[in-house]
Amino acid sequence: MKIEPIDLSGVTTYPIGGRRNKVSLSRDFAGDISAGMSVSALLAAMPNQLGGESLNAVINAVVKAREKGKPVVIALGGHVIKCGLQPVLKKLIDADVVTAVAMNGSATIHDYEISLIGETSEDVGAVLHCGTFGMAEETGRDINRALRDGVADGIGYGEALGRFIVRNNNPHRASSLLATCFDKEIPATVHVAVGTDIIHQHPDCDGAVLGQATFTDFRLFTSVVSTLGGGGVFINIGSAVIMPEVFLKALSIAQNMGFHVDAFTTANFDMTQHYRPLQNVVKRPTSGDSRGLTITGHHEIMVPLLAAGILDRIGQRHG
Repeated sequence: MKIEPIDLSGVTTYPIGGRRNKVSLSRDFAGDISAGMSVSALLAAMPNQLGGESLNAVINAVVKAREKGKPVVIALGGHVIKCGLQPVLKKLIDADVVTAVAMNGSATIHDYEISLIGETSEDVGAVLHCGTFGMAEETGRDINRALRDGVADGIGYGEALGRFIVRNNNPHRASSLLATCFDKEIPATVHVAVGTDIIHQHPDCDGAVLGQATFTDFRLFTSVVSTLGGGGVFINIGSAVIMPEVFLKALSIAQNMGFHVDAFTTANFDMTQHYRPLQNVVKRPTSGDSRGLTITGHHEIMVPLLAAGILDRIGQRHG
C-alpha cells in the first residue's frame, strides 16, 4: 500500500504568549561586555544559563561558606599542579577561602619537584623504553624519606611532605602548595593507590609506611568532610577516579557516625565530565538538600576565573 504524506491541516496550535520558556531575554541573556570591566562584572554579564549559571553558583556558594565560617575543600588531580596553578590556589588559601586541600599522589610529585628544581613533568614517551622513566633519584629518595619521618611522628602524607619541603628549605618552596598548607596549618591530605606513582618504583619505598601515611590522611580527610554540612563546599578539580572515590567513602563514614552531612555544595571541574566524579561528587552526595554542579573546561582557564571571581566578591585584589 502506498503511504501518502500526512495532511497537516488538522494540527492544532496555541498562542506563544501562553507557553513556558526556559530562556528569557530579561533574565538569561548576556549583559554588556566592555573594556576594563572587573571580573565580577564579567561574571555578572555571563548568560544566566548552563556553564555561566553553574560557575556563578559555585562562586556564590564559596563566598557564602566563607561568610558562615564553613569549610571550602578542594581536591586535586596531578594535572592541576602540573599546569602551574599553585599560585592561584595559594591566593585562595592566603585569603582564608580554601580551608583544606586533598590530592592524589601524582599531584604531590609535581608539587615536590617544582619546590626542588622549579621544573617537573618528564617526557614519558621519550624515556619509557630505556627504563629511566620515574627514576629520578631526588624525587623518590626525598618523598619516601619525608613519609618515613612523618609516620614515625604520627602525621600523614600531606603534612609530612609539606614539613619536609619547609624544613629542607627547598629553593622554590614558595611555589609549593603543600608547603603553603603546612605554613598556614590547614589540612593537606594525600590519597594514593599503590603502584600509581613514580616514588613507588624507588628502592627507598616502604609499603607499610606509604599505607600508614595515606591512611592517616584518609582519616583526617574524613574529619574534614564531616564538617561540610550546613553550607560547606567541596570542589573536585581534575581527579577522575581517586578523589571522587575517597570522597564518597569519607562521606559514608561521616554519615554512619551521625554527623548528618547535608545542605552543602559540590562541584566538579574538569576538561571532560567522567562517570565517577559525576556520580560520587555531583549526584550521589547531593541527593538530599545539597546541590551538585559541573564546570567543563581547561583547568588553566577555569581555575583562575573561579579564583578571580571569588576574590573580587570578597573584596580582595587579584593578579
